[in-house]
Amino acid sequence: QVFTFNRVEIRVQPSLKVKNGAPMSIICHADISKNTDFQLKHNFTIFKDGKLVFMTISDKEDARYEIPVAKSSDTGDYECTVKADGKIGFSNSIYVWVAGMTKPILTADKREVLEGEVVKLRCELPEEVPPLEFFFRKIKTNSAPKEKRVPEQNQNFSEVEYYVEEGDNILQFDCFGKRQVRSGWESSQHSNKTLVTVKEPFIKPTLITKPSSNVTEGDKIEFECSTVVAQIRDIEIIFQKNRTILNSVRDKKILKYSTVATQEDSGEYLCKVEQGAVSKTTKLNVFVSELFPKPMLSASMTKLDESKDLTLSCSINGFRRANFSIVRKSSSGDILLKNSRVWEVKVNVNDTGSYTCKAEVKGIVKESKPVRINVYAPVSKPTLSVVNGSPEVVLGKPLQLICHSVMGTPPITFTFYKGDEIKKNVTNDTYATFLDEDIGLNDNGGYKCDARNNHSSGVKSSNILNVTVIVPIRDASLGSVPYGEVEVGSDTAFLCSVKEGSWPIDFKFFKKTDHEVLLHEVREYSDRTIWHKKTMKRRDTGTYYCMASNRASVDVRSRPITISVILAAWQKGVIAAFVLTAMAGAGAVALWWFLRKKKKAKGPCMEMSGSALTPNLTNEKLPRQPSDGNYYSGSGYIEDNENHMKSTDDSKGPDLESAEVDYTEVEVSTLDPHR
Repeated sequence: QVFTFNRVEIRVQPSLKVKNGAPMSIICHADISKNTDFQLKHNFTIFKDGKLVFMTISDKEDARYEIPVAKSSDTGDYECTVKADGKIGFSNSIYVWVAGMTKPILTADKREVLEGEVVKLRCELPEEVPPLEFFFRKIKTNSAPKEKRVPEQNQNFSEVEYYVEEGDNILQFDCFGKRQVRSGWESSQHSNKTLVTVKEPFIKPTLITKPSSNVTEGDKIEFECSTVVAQIRDIEIIFQKNRTILNSVRDKKILKYSTVATQEDSGEYLCKVEQGAVSKTTKLNVFVSELFPKPMLSASMTKLDESKDLTLSCSINGFRRANFSIVRKSSSGDILLKNSRVWEVKVNVNDTGSYTCKAEVKGIVKESKPVRINVYAPVSKPTLSVVNGSPEVVLGKPLQLICHSVMGTPPITFTFYKGDEIKKNVTNDTYATFLDEDIGLNDNGGYKCDARNNHSSGVKSSNILNVTVIVPIRDASLGSVPYGEVEVGSDTAFLCSVKEGSWPIDFKFFKKTDHEVLLHEVREYSDRTIWHKKTMKRRDTGTYYCMASNRASVDVRSRPITISVILAAWQKGVIAAFVLTAMAGAGAVALWWFLRKKKKAKGPCMEMSGSALTPNLTNEKLPRQPSDGNYYSGSGYIEDNENHMKSTDDSKGPDLESAEVDYTEVEVSTLDPHR
């Protein structure tokens, strides 16, 4: 029994798009080829979105998954597999869309509420599968609906709460749902509308004034705020003006507030009634006419010297019948000076401050604008000094001066002078500083400062401050006499000089070794100095330099010079005489040795047999001995003898082989190993 799967296919009836609520069938078909006609069991499995939804075993080649009422949750990707006798076939995937959603159901926990209460709503899509999105709407007459969106990932219903606001009379609520499909978002129908009736817990408050809303300063004015409530518990009435709470009551239907009217009481008043989350307000404008204008305070002088007379007087334009008082303002409170229109005093510096006057009519008190009085003590003679203490400045560096007055009422104006030229004006309490950044070579004095304030005594001047300008060292150089080479035992003069620099100048002489060695130092009121070094020695050979500095605190170093200490002329003569004497002695010894060797060379007897070569050998070799240095080469005799023998043998011609060989005996002197 042989079979094979040709293909496995899946299809849907009536179509791939099915209306919500209509019947739907998913059919899985296996196309199989067999070699004979035999029965074969098929195991059909249908999946939706990868999850098993149907399974059956049949000997037929088709299997049907029936869905009597299609819902939107049946939308998805379907595929099937068929197993038979160990073999398996797979279908392609098809997308089935069940169009439309079920109508949602909306319920409310209350059908009648008070303002400030909360209505809880529940919207349900009973046949839908999450994730879903729910939309709730609050519908008011003559206004646009207020909508709330609530996503739900794990359930097919959602709940929200709506706050009932002031003015909500009859409310309607509905809801609808959405789900996401492959082509986008699909919406359901709107639910049934749910009606909710709203009742007021209290009415809008009433605010009145007695005797009226237009009063005059000094009149008594009374405010009354009332409301009608359904339940007196937790009711609160608040009375305020410009965000300031003037009075409040709880668990009462009426609030009263009274005061003596002043011009500052003009403005908008507000009565607010609150219960729970509900709040209602009523506003009222009040105008208070002026009874009398504000008083005015005048002073005989506002700036005066100490010990002078001061008069303060208080008045009201067109109104004289009032109770006056003059006070001085203080951080700790007002200080009463006198209950009168006029106050006179001989002032001192402690009387500096702000003063006002007050006027009272029919219990209404008004205060004038403050008047500032300044009492001045004269400035003392200022002192001018350099900030760092020393009356010196380095050329090119800034100079900071300070001018200070011990006495005097601030503000004090300080003026700085350089010569007759004004450089700076500074207003401060007790001192001022001046930074002169333009220091020249000739700026050696002429600084002063003035101090003045508003006292009538005028300007006080400091003493003139003379400042010394220090010129920094520039271009140090070092020389010596003699220069370069110095004989041992002689003296050397080192000259260190600078091109520019203020006196005194500190000169230092150094020699370079593995580390710097200070040889000599001196302070000079000059631009140069000479150092005499006595009795130079060979170890004084080396590199020298000098360094110069002054009160500018800048060390300037010269270029180095090299000194070589050599032998004196008489020392060179002694050494030359000694060397020549030694050379003459050596030459005499060499001549004696040479003559002795020559005599020995002629003494020995050389016997030669059957040869006429001996004279030639003696005549050729001995005259060459002096050119060979202080020794003889023994191998030279043997070499010449052999060569001579060869030339003699060659002269014999063809008879050489039959001739007898003659031998020559030579006695050679041995070499002296010490030479």
